[in-house]
Amino acid sequence: MPSGQFTLFGKNKDDLRINDLVGATIKIALVTSAYTPDVNSATGHSVFADVSANEIAAGNGYVAGGGTPGTNAATAISNGFKFSTADMVFTAAGGSIPAWRYAVLYVSGNLWGMTNPLIGYFLGDSTPADIPATTDTNNCTLACPAAGWFDEV
Repeated sequence: MPSGQFTLFGKNKDDLRINDLVGATIKIALVTSAYTPDVNSATGHSVFADVSANEIAAGNGYVAGGGTPGTNAATAISNGFKFSTADMVFTAAGGSIPAWRYAVLYVSGNLWGMTNPLIGYFLGDSTPADIPATTDTNNCTLACPAAGWFDEV
């Protein structure tokens, strides 16, 4: 995972600088198929509050607001940089982590004059279809692609 292509939220593209993200706390939240991403650069979603009503239920190894994958990195590539994080692993405990369709990356805290600004999202399954519930004691691993989540050239 991820199966779907990573898509940046258009409303924040003009503010998005990889260097801002390297020291920030990045979160990855899982949302249901009830969510419809809006990446319009003028009117689209820009903060996690635009998404959070469609987040999967907290519990059984998933916490409200999602998880923090760990190390953020900006790595030089031809004519720019790629942004990546450590893989995100949610471990089901005491029951199943609910089915989900989208994973949303955002900054936890204040950046660009916003609280919890959105970065981008991807489909868990490129069909699109829901990723089934992760049953007790199993991991739901969201592996950062080798090319990073996105690049800035």
